[in-house]
Amino acid sequence: MRPAHAAAAAAILVAMSGAILAGGHRLASPQDEIVIAPEDVPDMPPEPGAGLEDGQAGDEASTEAIEPQQPDEALIRSRAIDPEFVAPPSTGAAPLERADPRPPLSKLSLALPPKPKMPDEWKGKPLFQPLATAAGVFQAMGYTVAISGVDAVKPDESCTDEAGKTWNCGVRARGAFRAFLRGRAPVCTVPPEGGRDTISATCRIGKQDIGAWLVANGWARAARGGPYAEAEEVARKERMGIFGAAPGLSNLPPEPPPVEAPVEPSPSILDLSGEPPPPSTAPAATPDFPPAPAQ
Repeated sequence: MRPAHAAAAAAILVAMSGAILAGGHRLASPQDEIVIAPEDVPDMPPEPGAGLEDGQAGDEASTEAIEPQQPDEALIRSRAIDPEFVAPPSTGAAPLERADPRPPLSKLSLALPPKPKMPDEWKGKPLFQPLATAAGVFQAMGYTVAISGVDAVKPDESCTDEAGKTWNCGVRARGAFRAFLRGRAPVCTVPPEGGRDTISATCRIGKQDIGAWLVANGWARAARGGPYAEAEEVARKERMGIFGAAPGLSNLPPEPPPVEAPVEPSPSILDLSGEPPPPSTAPAATPDFPPAPAQ
């Protein structure tokens, strides 16, 4: 850069600095402050109680300045409610009495007491896949169990009803007992190991006493001095099970006619006479050979 050009640039910088400083002083001068004239100030409402004479209450002046409020149109248009239906009934001078609560609609809303636990005498061993051999006797897992408190009805026993008709009630009672078990596992009080003689034990299926079911339905008799004597009396009175009438056979289809055997036996494909078969007259079959080649 030439010396002339450098001197010119320095002069320009000095001039610009002076202008900036002059402008700063101009902005900071008190002559440029904003002055608000009194006529530019908006009119403010007078303070309450201002300008009142001595002895004049300030509340009267304040109430005069307040405009009366107009009632709401919704309240004017609303109709009056009949107090006979909305207002509570008058109790009078008599004291209030507490009424008993109404009974519940169902037992679902009641807090029922817990179910009682099964007594200790019901504890036993489950016997799977039972097979009833009589009404009151079954076999399972190597045990032969006779229901305690029950006189079993043997399958070959016959009963006679009031009409004097004899029927095989033992087979019918055994079938009813098998239908009651239907593969379920009874729980009986038996020793830990089987393979012994017939054991008399109390058995149940779920919460159903098997002995009570047999006697109550008339498929067994109650043992003398046992707990099912009253159940047997009810079964006899109602003519249930073996104490009832013989089953009717009127609804059964008629018996099919007997099949007669043929008079002549059918011919057998085997020759049992022992004679040699007759000679065959048909020519013997010769095998077909290809012609010999010419020599």
